[in-house]
Amino acid sequence: MYLGIDHGTNAMRFAALDKHGNFFYFEVPRADMKAMEGSAILELVEKEFNIRTEQIEMVALTYSMGDGIVNIMDIQDVQDRGVRSIEGVGKKTGAGTLVFDTIKKAKIPAVVIPGIHSHSHTDPRMNLFSHSTSPEKLGIAYDALSRGINNFIVSDISSNTVTLAVANGKVVGALDACIFAPGTVHGPLDLEAIRQVDAGKCGANQAFMNSGVLKNTSYKNTADLLDGLKDNEDQAKFAIDTLALFASMEIQAMKVLLKDYSTCDCLFLAGSMAEVDTLVEKIRHHLNIEPWILGKWSAATGCARMARDIAKGKKEILGIEVNI
Repeated sequence: MYLGIDHGTNAMRFAALDKHGNFFYFEVPRADMKAMEGSAILELVEKEFNIRTEQIEMVALTYSMGDGIVNIMDIQDVQDRGVRSIEGVGKKTGAGTLVFDTIKKAKIPAVVIPGIHSHSHTDPRMNLFSHSTSPEKLGIAYDALSRGINNFIVSDISSNTVTLAVANGKVVGALDACIFAPGTVHGPLDLEAIRQVDAGKCGANQAFMNSGVLKNTSYKNTADLLDGLKDNEDQAKFAIDTLALFASMEIQAMKVLLKDYSTCDCLFLAGSMAEVDTLVEKIRHHLNIEPWILGKWSAATGCARMARDIAKGKKEILGIEVNI
């Protein structure tokens, strides 16, 4: 059995891939995971996947920004869990740390997936930004690659929006959540946010976590937005319009990058908002392209695929070297 673990914004998602090519899934909210003991996590994995930990041939897991490593590495060889610092942008609960340390302590064969950042071997022009994408987005890209298409763009739209370009099966660049398109909750800092930070009214991370399309609505979170959309509320529809516009603009921007390498043969959409029909329809309208929809399990699925392929001897994933 091969496992993929997605350190998502709101939940830890686990995917298992058996020798017959069948996938199995479960997820635990990060707040709930944080309260668990390491032994309980292993017991949960065994119970949900009906296996013993000794039967796990390989795990591919993601952790935080993944900006402390460039290549895919054995978990036992990774320092500081593969990050330069846990400070920066995003919500910190401790759930990912607990899962990482539990896998490492149990000595289950495992690899850590890096993020894409200024030291990565992608298009050097993108190194203007210190960070381009977190590791779980590579899981999504690898899941997309399994569809047999080598040149594509994948946009993950949920509480934040991150878009990657893949040419000839290799990641050539990405735009992270704090750079361009907002998600429902997170987004880039505009002039007013910068003024608020400089005035000491909030921290930069707090500003980032309140710069999504919900900031000018009465909705507190994505679930509230979706409820409003079901009730056909005007502010919910406007939030979706805004989300679709900026996601489409970011996708189009990545098509410019991809022109220097290849054609864009497919657009993949992932994340919780990619399952909202009205959002997908608006992106289809803006870009005149039929997107391929990946579900919320895509990152964990892609990581499970990585675990299988690495265990079978693959030395490169999405252009990233495997050092084990």
